[in-house]
Amino acid sequence: MILGLVDEAVAAGARQSKACAQLEIEARTLQRWRNQDIGDDGRAGPKSPPSNKLTSKERARVLEVANSPENRDLSPKQIVPQLADQGEYVASESTMYRILREEKQMGHREPSRAPSKPYRPQQYAATGPNQVWSWDITYLRTPVRGMFFYLYVVMDIWSRKVVAWTIEKEESAEHAVAMISAACGREGVHRDHLVIHSDNGGPMKSATLLAFLQGIGVVPSFSRPSVSNDNPYSESLFRTVKYRPEYPRNPFESLEHARRWMAWFVAWYNTEHRHSAIKFVTPQQRHDGSDRGILAKRASLYEEAKAKNPNRWTKETRDWSHVDEVVLNPALSANEAACEAA
Repeated sequence: MILGLVDEAVAAGARQSKACAQLEIEARTLQRWRNQDIGDDGRAGPKSPPSNKLTSKERARVLEVANSPENRDLSPKQIVPQLADQGEYVASESTMYRILREEKQMGHREPSRAPSKPYRPQQYAATGPNQVWSWDITYLRTPVRGMFFYLYVVMDIWSRKVVAWTIEKEESAEHAVAMISAACGREGVHRDHLVIHSDNGGPMKSATLLAFLQGIGVVPSFSRPSVSNDNPYSESLFRTVKYRPEYPRNPFESLEHARRWMAWFVAWYNTEHRHSAIKFVTPQQRHDGSDRGILAKRASLYEEAKAKNPNRWTKETRDWSHVDEVVLNPALSANEAACEAA
């Protein structure tokens, strides 16, 4: 690597001595490396094999054991303990794995699908409204067993505001297109400024919807298959919808009944409900930016109360600072990643 960098610098017109000085090596050292042909930094490696290296006979014995009829379907983690129970030690698991890799014998041979590295959906961060939306569809019961109305809801994850919703008799990409198109118009969404996240349902991944989103410059994002936690904002909203005390205990009598109830809920949720994740302001207040003044006023009030009676506060006053960023599918911590991999 170092030789290559020097050659590249010289080819570009630099003097070799200046290039060597920049890399903090002597020109004579560079010349010696070229003559010896032992690598960029003079480390030629050991001149003799390690004393504990397996002999060719021992290596052959490892392969013989691993490929024997009784062991060829087992991993080294299974083979080594079994040999120990039989009073024989051939090699450690790591050595056996290394030899099998070198002999190209570590390919997946089971009829099941080869294990794949788990992946997470791409992380998106919203620092303002109309940057990241989340949407989903849920069932609403009807008087007829096995038949449902379908509630479509789009939420802005920054403000938690419901920016669009509809209730229909069927799941359809056309309904989703109409709903999202109207929402983009109302919110004044600019091209290439919005990500809309969903699960892997049929309407969400339909060619009709994807073509529409591409046409208006909206980036689609999807959860992992069968992982509801990847779309937490919509899932949480649906729980709030169905666990409100006002939610009908009996099935909705008609489509009009369902739409009337949902219209009431959205008005309440957006303009009256103080959301805990955004410091107990309403989604509408956060969406239009008035939450900053509200939170500042609360912080000032608490500081005044503490100044009047400091004995009531053993620590700082309540944190009313503004939530500046909301993240969809944040990266895992080291411990979380280790648990997920396990």
